[in-house]
Amino acid sequence: MSSHISPSFIEKIAESLGLIPNLRKEVEEALPSIHEAGPLEKYPPPERWDDWTEYEAKSWPRREKKNYMIVPTACFNCEAGCGLLSYIDKKTFKVRKFEGNPYHPASRGRNCAKGPATINQLNDPDRILYPLKRDGERGSGKWKRVSWDEVLDDISARIRKALQENRRDEVVYHVGRPGHEAYMDRVLKAWGVDGHNSHTNVCSAGARFGYAIWQGFDRPSPDHANADFILLISAHLESGHYFNPHAQRIIEGMMNGAKLAVMDPRLSNTASMADYWMPTYPGSEAAVLLAMAKIILDEGLYNEKFMRNWVNWQEYMKADHPDKEATFENFIEALKEFYTEYTPQFAAKESGIKEETIIEVARKIGRAGERFATHNWRSAGSGNLGGWAVARCLHFLNVLTGSVGTVGGTMPSAWNKFKPTMFDSPPAVKFWNELHFPNEYPLAHFEMSFLLPHFLKEGRGKMDVYFTRVFNPVWTYPDGFTWIEALLDENKIGLHIALTPTWNETAYYADYVLPMGHSAERHDLISYETHSGKWIAFRQPVLREAARRAGREVEFTYQANPGEVWEEDEFWIELSWRIDPDGSLGVKEHFLSPYRKDEKITIDEYYRYIFEHTPGLPEKAAEEGLTPLEYMRKYGAFEVEKTTYMMHQKTVPEKQLQDAETDKESGLIRKNGQTLGVMIDGKAYQGFHSPSRKQEIYSQTLVDWKWPEYRLPVYIKSHIHEENMDRSKGDFPLVPTFRLPNLIHSRSGNAKWLVEIAHRNPLWMHNSDGKRLGLQTGDLVRVNTEIGYFVTRVWVSEAIKPGVVACSHHIGRWRRLQDDTGNRWATNTVDIKQEEKGKWRLRVVDGVRPFKSDDPDSARIYWSDGGVHQNITHAVHPDPISGMHCWHQKVRLEKAHPEDRYGDVFVDTDRSFAVYKEWLKMTRPAPGPNGLRRPLWMNRPLRPVEEMFYIK
Repeated sequence: MSSHISPSFIEKIAESLGLIPNLRKEVEEALPSIHEAGPLEKYPPPERWDDWTEYEAKSWPRREKKNYMIVPTACFNCEAGCGLLSYIDKKTFKVRKFEGNPYHPASRGRNCAKGPATINQLNDPDRILYPLKRDGERGSGKWKRVSWDEVLDDISARIRKALQENRRDEVVYHVGRPGHEAYMDRVLKAWGVDGHNSHTNVCSAGARFGYAIWQGFDRPSPDHANADFILLISAHLESGHYFNPHAQRIIEGMMNGAKLAVMDPRLSNTASMADYWMPTYPGSEAAVLLAMAKIILDEGLYNEKFMRNWVNWQEYMKADHPDKEATFENFIEALKEFYTEYTPQFAAKESGIKEETIIEVARKIGRAGERFATHNWRSAGSGNLGGWAVARCLHFLNVLTGSVGTVGGTMPSAWNKFKPTMFDSPPAVKFWNELHFPNEYPLAHFEMSFLLPHFLKEGRGKMDVYFTRVFNPVWTYPDGFTWIEALLDENKIGLHIALTPTWNETAYYADYVLPMGHSAERHDLISYETHSGKWIAFRQPVLREAARRAGREVEFTYQANPGEVWEEDEFWIELSWRIDPDGSLGVKEHFLSPYRKDEKITIDEYYRYIFEHTPGLPEKAAEEGLTPLEYMRKYGAFEVEKTTYMMHQKTVPEKQLQDAETDKESGLIRKNGQTLGVMIDGKAYQGFHSPSRKQEIYSQTLVDWKWPEYRLPVYIKSHIHEENMDRSKGDFPLVPTFRLPNLIHSRSGNAKWLVEIAHRNPLWMHNSDGKRLGLQTGDLVRVNTEIGYFVTRVWVSEAIKPGVVACSHHIGRWRRLQDDTGNRWATNTVDIKQEEKGKWRLRVVDGVRPFKSDDPDSARIYWSDGGVHQNITHAVHPDPISGMHCWHQKVRLEKAHPEDRYGDVFVDTDRSFAVYKEWLKMTRPAPGPNGLRRPLWMNRPLRPVEEMFYIK
């Protein structure tokens, strides 16, 4: 049956002039079907993934068929690890596009903008395709191509020498976003070095400590989809971990009747969807949460059964009220008395939120009971001195309502995160790296990574071999010029190896720049706490898998990837093998195949072993006549458990209870010095991972480690509290932490679609503040920090709380005059000068410009604004307890000076070092009880043998 479309008068003229095709001719006859008629499907069925045909969209109105092989992988453009399907042209063996993987239990076939933009990253004309070695002074911008063999031989010889000389704190792997499960801990243990450093303390250490001090588990896992009330101190409908899977389930919950409250000084997209937007003054969140807790206590809305059984109230009564009988009723009365001052009136004064709103939300939380889901990861937890108290007070509401581990409640993250079984487990290391865990920060969660250059400057140590991976501290971290000073000093850092698929501001100061694959060019096992289940996903190099399906096996991933782009998994195996060629150092033995005696393990064998030991996977694969590895190659993901509620109530196995002893007072069950669980009402439960195996409203740990004033959840005034502001001089709290939905820390400058959507970061300011200061949208301002300033433009809006300013993350990327290429979709060209010792100036010489490349879109760039680099002007603010960098800044605004230009940056690193020393004075260093460096029950990456926890 033909169809007829009547063109408009304008269309007829355009057709006659040949300006547009006559599309009516193309649809006069029914479009032939590529596939047999059937029900509409959202995704190609898996049985057709080896040979899928569809029309080429870019050829319209011509009908050009394309044959694809569809290979699953997982996104690496945030921590969520959402599923992707790569469409590989079977004729050219080029990846053409990415879509969602419907078999991924967390993302369920849906992706945000960052997932499909992976194709931009693969085709980035500025990407690094071959190993490079500096050819001149470090930081000179001069490079030469080298072979992978040369790289491996040079680095392995250096590490071998360090191990032979027992310099096991001088070999360091510093990672930002790991993107894998357990791989590097195994490698570093095999080397015998305490060499793991991370970015946790500029990311989420505040909130994670707040959760850990309650229950041992350091992250929340909310069951949004089944909640009756959701409280976010975040923007999880648009950004953050794990926003795509979380956003889906938040909306599901709301569609089922759940109410949403959001604390955020900005009217974020998330806040705009909320039933209650609570624009708190930055740092006041804990005051509001404790006022809600007081209402729940005073009005009897708490869950008595949960609190009676699963809170360490007896320990609190014994410590703080030894004169009173230790009854639950007396405990509740003591709590009410303790929190007397946290009235709605007090919280309203601190936060600027109406008393009525605080009361209404508190009552709704109390009535939601066990179906109350909460989340804080960064946001206020990462912005403020004492930010860890925000997460602690937020979780207090979960404890009061009994919504811990329940349907619709909030679970500990570990319940929803899969831990793989490895083919080999090297012993714990016998060293303690004080550059990572210094005595001043015994409770830090975790390595004090952002203070590394300051420690080096003090002469606390040095590094001989320093790997940086998915890690760009020069740009992302505070006080980036101090990082530059350290990276330029070869006496402090002997050899710097940057493992990166693309140029970044830190790689410019490396000795080797080694190209590692994007998400579709590498192997990783991933598992994250996105919802109430437990799952794994397999990130795999799709061209390697396509080659295998086509009958062409490759030895190394770089043989299938573009250029000689490799992957870390194989790189570490080859490097480790060369570090210890004869096995004399005890390294080689940890890289032997579990299937072939005395042979080096292959990457396929590594993942084969994990998948063969994943509960339920071998059986599921066998249903289709596949091995577990074949199943994961085919589908890319597997659901290990559908739900994981109430795991704390799992009982201790009877066999373990034999010869165990139960403490009558605490109920703790111990055997051979180990705590097995806790006895409650005559049953032996595994409980939580805290010392008491309960939720610890009272923290003996904080008492023992010299912070008794924080033994119970309390409100800690932030360093940017209103009392520290002189408004007459232009003082404001700056919120620099918010993220944009489509950008990726400092890893989206190579994705043209994402950069086109967002490429500037003005200073958000409320209309009333703009009027008071005589500023309008587009005006230049100088934003003065403790250590310097940056110059940016103002954006005046009602979408931010009066008295607060904000500037987004991600934007303000740069390359230097001597750097020819690198993220040219996003980077300004800058001139960096050290005018005198410690006085650094950065000036934008040119903005973003069109450029010639194999991608015709590079000539179509129409934007020139690359934004402003703000983080480099921030001093370090280490929280003395959690170790978190407190991101919020007290800034002083003034209109731009006559000599100021947009994007200007000035920093005094002598002043930044002085600020570091000021914050260092706030600490209460180890030792703790019995000469400990750190509580034995507290986790840390690459945990060494127990004896290393003691200061000798």
